[in-house]
Amino acid sequence: MESGTPGGSGPAEPGPRLRGLGGALQAAWASLLSGAQAQAQAEGGCCAPAVAAVLPAGGSGERMGVPTPKQFCPILERPLISYTLQALERVRWIKDIVVAVTGGNMEAMKGIIQRYQHKRISLVEAGVTRHRSIFNGLKALAESQPNSRLSRPEVVIIHDAVRPFVEEDVLLKVVTAAKEHGAAGAIRPLVSTVISPSSDGCLDHSLDRTKHRASEMPQAFLFDVIYEAYQQCSDYDLEFGTECLQLALKYCHVKAKLVEGSPDLWKVTYKRDLYAAESIIKERISQQMCVVMDTKEDEEHVGRCLEEMLKNELNHVKVMSGRDLQQVILEQCYNFVCVNVMTSDFEKTQKLLNVLDESNLSILYPVVVISVHFLDNKSIPFGRKMEDLMQIKELAREVKKRNILLCGLLIYYPQIFFGLL
Repeated sequence: MESGTPGGSGPAEPGPRLRGLGGALQAAWASLLSGAQAQAQAEGGCCAPAVAAVLPAGGSGERMGVPTPKQFCPILERPLISYTLQALERVRWIKDIVVAVTGGNMEAMKGIIQRYQHKRISLVEAGVTRHRSIFNGLKALAESQPNSRLSRPEVVIIHDAVRPFVEEDVLLKVVTAAKEHGAAGAIRPLVSTVISPSSDGCLDHSLDRTKHRASEMPQAFLFDVIYEAYQQCSDYDLEFGTECLQLALKYCHVKAKLVEGSPDLWKVTYKRDLYAAESIIKERISQQMCVVMDTKEDEEHVGRCLEEMLKNELNHVKVMSGRDLQQVILEQCYNFVCVNVMTSDFEKTQKLLNVLDESNLSILYPVVVISVHFLDNKSIPFGRKMEDLMQIKELAREVKKRNILLCGLLIYYPQIFFGLL
């Protein structure tokens, strides 16, 4: 078994956090934590329930119709599986992520982990079928291996490597339901009617789609339940089965709780799905912004007020702090507000532009940078500061050649005056 970069707590940009969830979900997670705390206090252990995830990623992508397995197909020059790992890494309470890949793709997967700085990732060799790959991932979590940092979790999430748009709220729902019921899975309404053909190719009967649902991912299980199910699983089920919830029911008599999932849980299966996934990613790019500031986190400054105002006013835009510029670039943020507080002129902005140049991020999609400058009317005369900042026009012309759109914003205070350059 191979491990990715050890330690760390995931990308600097945490994605959806518990504070952004609805009250019902916050209560659910609080209930889950309180139950774990009570058990931990009785056993003298830690208080948080251990959650891990297993991703089978050994498919060949035959239905995709391309030579590259679909989980490694590029979207905006980044492998599809990297987006899925990023979505899971944003969920800080997932302790370990085990990815099952074929031996032939092991080195490629290690390269993806290193290039995009994925954390908490461990690699195991995939089996010849989906269920065998999942079983290998579960065995890695259950069995102590030399030099392994993995430990047996209380709850395990099973997800597909080619479902990159999973959000924290649905992960929390299935984990909470699995803690109570032993197993849980996301479902969606059927779009098409399901029919059963006869042996001669004629209609035998059809199902009432209002009474049936499509099984989706993610799914979650008490680890002991699903591991026991796989240990008892017949060779036929390991070879031809596709539904993990059915294994828990068949071998452990655990009836899974079904949780309504979001429309974004669809699976990238065909070549046209790659274009749809790219469109969704581009849309999300336009709905997030990174604020880069050269002040300390606890320092009070009008720049911090600007950051809070952006978060409050742009409620449809995800505003994140960019203290680790390299990590923000890996998150593929294309919109930046660079606040120059402690440095003079354009020092902070120039550093950001240099990082963007080195990353080649703007090759695929325009990058927008707003350089913000503050002027206290008690320190430097407004006219002199304006003259100093006019050089941004020349800088903007230069970086526009590299598909970076730069503009400046001068905030003159305590007299509330805004000058747009």
